[in-house]
Amino acid sequence: MVMPVPRSPRAGRAAIEGPGFLALADLQVLFDLLREDGRRLIGPTVADGSIVYDDISSVDQLPRGMGDEQSPGRYRLRRRGDERLFGYVVGPTAWKKWTFPSVIPLTRSTHDGHKVTFEPEQAIAPKLAFLGARACELAALAVQDRVLIGTEFIDPDYMVRRANVFVVSVQCTTSASTCFCTSMGTGPEVTEGFDLSLTELDGGFLVDAGTPAGRAVLERLPLRAATAAEQYGVAATVAAVRARIGDPVPTNGIHDRLLAQLDHPRWAQVAERCITCGNCTLACPTCFCTTLTQTTDMTGDTAVASRSWDSCFSPGFAKVAGGSFRARPRDRYRQWLTHKFATWWDQFGTSGCVGCGRCITWCPVGIDVRDELNAIAPPVPLSPESRLVEPVAATPNDFVTARVINTKAETADTTTLTLTGGDPAFSHGSTGQFAMVSLPGFPPLPISISRFLPDGIEIGRASCRERV
Repeated sequence: MVMPVPRSPRAGRAAIEGPGFLALADLQVLFDLLREDGRRLIGPTVADGSIVYDDISSVDQLPRGMGDEQSPGRYRLRRRGDERLFGYVVGPTAWKKWTFPSVIPLTRSTHDGHKVTFEPEQAIAPKLAFLGARACELAALAVQDRVLIGTEFIDPDYMVRRANVFVVSVQCTTSASTCFCTSMGTGPEVTEGFDLSLTELDGGFLVDAGTPAGRAVLERLPLRAATAAEQYGVAATVAAVRARIGDPVPTNGIHDRLLAQLDHPRWAQVAERCITCGNCTLACPTCFCTTLTQTTDMTGDTAVASRSWDSCFSPGFAKVAGGSFRARPRDRYRQWLTHKFATWWDQFGTSGCVGCGRCITWCPVGIDVRDELNAIAPPVPLSPESRLVEPVAATPNDFVTARVINTKAETADTTTLTLTGGDPAFSHGSTGQFAMVSLPGFPPLPISISRFLPDGIEIGRASCRERV
């Protein structure tokens, strides 16, 4: 029997404005509410010398006072010297263990002596609650959503499992030397992809909801209004984490830079170290490669076809009739790296990497993907000419109002406009530059700059007369 969770006399979410504060002593109430809703609670706990995600039911199972030290090929737990429950970064377990399990039975065939029948295996998707998902991990779930259910090719097993997940995120208040979520635009701030978010402070948590399902749970929690000092402390803590991580991988143009270096000698150098074990793909929260296996019972009357995780580092992964088209370790490493940071964009419109750093920490030979990217595809320095025109000084990335002082019909459908009144930076530039031009109520259009003037520019475009 499930007993009802006792209500605290303190105010619930409906009675306060802004984020609420949940006392540490009341965190178990959240656990009990999620279990009362019929969910298995998956969260962080200590096992085998690391912090892993597993079934938990009590706050006492959380890694109280534990942190982690991570570097290429190295992971160690350490005592923090405080009682924080989420004072670690990420461990070897990714949430895909539950949304995209390592082995899934697909079909079952039976032979009764006369005929063979085939039946699909039904997905068993328990209601789950993920506790402690970080910003990079929420981004990884979004990547797998896009890959597995965001195109015309839908994985029905993943779709059912993912729909049954309630996500409780935790803001990062610490970082490891292997983190590079800042480079990938995935953290450390939690901004979306959660039902409830927690930020740990001394004595409790700031709590907010991201979905109607999260709000329904939050309104049942014993909360008080968070103070301005608590909210400022949260923002300052996460900002400090961002500053510590920095920007280890300049990603601007990484797609083209990487694909332009397919014959770089560094591929051979990294292959001398890589043992193609596949640890990076197993620990990665976004990798989705699989293979199909068939097993039979002892009598041969029943056979099950199962899908299981595979890795592009496996020698047999690229084996086809006539041999393997990625027989060398350098070819397999190149496939993995270029797919993550380049061709994943071509397939799914996003990067395949979220900067969690697991592939660095759990590589047994300590290969650091950040070093490889910076060595193989370093940022291209800008030429002096390309620095002539800076972003609009007063309002970077925003539009400024310009005045049309002259129009000149060049052909029946092309007009040149003379604009003035913009930022002085527009008075000089180089060949090939263009301006984004917009009218109220119309989307912006890229229009080439045909001439730079002392106090403005000239632009020309087909059908410009009709649009302006």
